[in-house]
Amino acid sequence: MAGVPKLSRRARWAVPVGTLVITGAVLAGSLISVAQASPGLPPRTPAQLLAQVGDSVTPPLTGTVVETTSLGLPSLPGTADPTSIASLLTGSHTVRVWYSGPRHFRLAVPEPLSETDVIADGNTAWLWQSTANTVTEYSLPARQRAPVTQPATAPLTPQQAARQVLAAVGKTTTVSVDSNVTVAGQPAYELVLAPRDSRSLVGQVQIAIDGSNGVPLRLQVYARNASSPAFQVGYTAIQFVTPAPADLTFSPPPGAKVTKENLGSGQPSGPQPAVSTIGSGWLTVLDLPSAGLTAPGSSTSAPDNGGSGDSAAVLNALLGSATPVSGAWGSGRLLQTSLVSVLITDNGRAFVGAVQPSVLYAAAGQAAAGSSSTQAP
Repeated sequence: MAGVPKLSRRARWAVPVGTLVITGAVLAGSLISVAQASPGLPPRTPAQLLAQVGDSVTPPLTGTVVETTSLGLPSLPGTADPTSIASLLTGSHTVRVWYSGPRHFRLAVPEPLSETDVIADGNTAWLWQSTANTVTEYSLPARQRAPVTQPATAPLTPQQAARQVLAAVGKTTTVSVDSNVTVAGQPAYELVLAPRDSRSLVGQVQIAIDGSNGVPLRLQVYARNASSPAFQVGYTAIQFVTPAPADLTFSPPPGAKVTKENLGSGQPSGPQPAVSTIGSGWLTVLDLPSAGLTAPGSSTSAPDNGGSGDSAAVLNALLGSATPVSGAWGSGRLLQTSLVSVLITDNGRAFVGAVQPSVLYAAAGQAAAGSSSTQAP
């Protein structure tokens, strides 16, 4: 939704390791409200729906969002910990949403025996993590929206996911309108986006758009030739009402460790992930240099540098089920699911994308050539 902060794994489509959830493998079952009898709505063209989503202002609302991800990956370390990267790659995650405006909202991510909240109230925003009882207080300058450094366990909202996918719309995408659907009790249009390039593993993305105000209510990603969604995020309940003031206020709990940050620069403080992208649109590949990986069976442990150890542990676990591959770009291991390809090179670099392996190989070659030219005298 407009104004809701971009959550760090973000954005699912552009952050190391967590980007594996860009899509997902076939779901065992759906927790999202699915289509009932097709509701009657005034006809809309694809262009009209695209414009409606792009121009719509999110009205006040409260609701519950569920995101389901299952990549069909091997057993990963740390899945019992709801705050771990591994837990993001499997199962479902829920977020409660109270939204009054771009600078007044609350996102609550409940987990067993813990909760993570993001609260924005005018010129101040807070990130509270109950497990560690820590609070980060952000000072927001005028017109500054909420901080981009958010809990890695927080799911996307349908509005965030839709805006990210719609950024790929262009000559590389076909756009159509499917039968109307009902999501969380709301009649909605079904906008369908499909990559033209067969090298993308994405078959289509379906976005359910509320028929009254243009708010995206659900986003589903399908692998090519799949009949059920591989990844989806959507409202299971929603009311277009203004949240109660008590839901948008926050005071640090007793004993909480509070740190403060000023977002006057618009950038989060501290080191940022060393991640870049190669390619564009549906063929975007994430380049994760120096991933801290170790060869299978190695006793060398990956460094834990602000969470990078967790990332490396997950990636190392994936190596065991990956297939050895080599080419002009070098050698490494390849892991494939219906919707994600992961290439981990022998020098510890990782390339991730919802693309055919050939695209990853080309990206690895491009990255290697770039590194060589940079190091040349």
